[in-house]
Amino acid sequence: MRKQIVAGNWKMNNDLDASKSLVKKIAKGIKKEKLKKTRVIVAPTFVSLAKVADKAKGTKVEVAAQNMHFEKSGAFTGEISADMLKSVGVEIVILGHSERREYFGETDEILAKKVDTALANKMEVIFCFGEVLEDRKSENHFKVVESQIKNGLFHLEANAWKNIVLAYEPVWAIGTGETASPEQAQEMHAFIRKIVADKYNAEVAENVSILYGGSVKPSNAKEIFSKEDVDGGLIGGAALNADDFLALVKSF
Repeated sequence: MRKQIVAGNWKMNNDLDASKSLVKKIAKGIKKEKLKKTRVIVAPTFVSLAKVADKAKGTKVEVAAQNMHFEKSGAFTGEISADMLKSVGVEIVILGHSERREYFGETDEILAKKVDTALANKMEVIFCFGEVLEDRKSENHFKVVESQIKNGLFHLEANAWKNIVLAYEPVWAIGTGETASPEQAQEMHAFIRKIVADKYNAEVAENVSILYGGSVKPSNAKEIFSKEDVDGGLIGGAALNADDFLALVKSF
């Protein structure tokens, strides 16, 4: 059975003190509400990762990295390996975020390698994908999403999918204030689940969590998360405020 997940991607925000304070507030809020069913994940910057992971120990908050290199080690200045992440207690990684694709030139081929490395190191992957506004307007969005998923993930064996979480991000709705309607989100999520079922089987498709990412906030989360194939959110701006983030977690 697939899990409900609310994951906060802090992006390039929060210094060390702010990061420790935020995870402490989130953990305290979850404990107070006695939330049990929803997985809660936060993804701080690499600078704060070890300290946040340490603060999260013994709480309901899980910690993810925002990126990872596909090589084990070597002359890759500025990069982080799977071993390094695991050495500080981090076993979840976000891969393929639209900002990594757009600003840092990450291709489907590179992302497939990163996925393989993460899974080989027994890490869980939150795999991101989604269309830009031009694709949506030209009604090419289904084709784009299918291509990104196939190229990044469809080389995997079915049993590998137990460590995959999908995150659909309509790029035109990230940080813009624009949001896909709950109906648009459900339509795409149902499509995603179908192509996974067609490639593998209904069991794999039904068990994979599919998150929506794109200007989710307390005012719209409940309606979006209520859709049958929407299993939670990959949250940006609202994840930087503990009260807002906790409101999203409680939206289920």
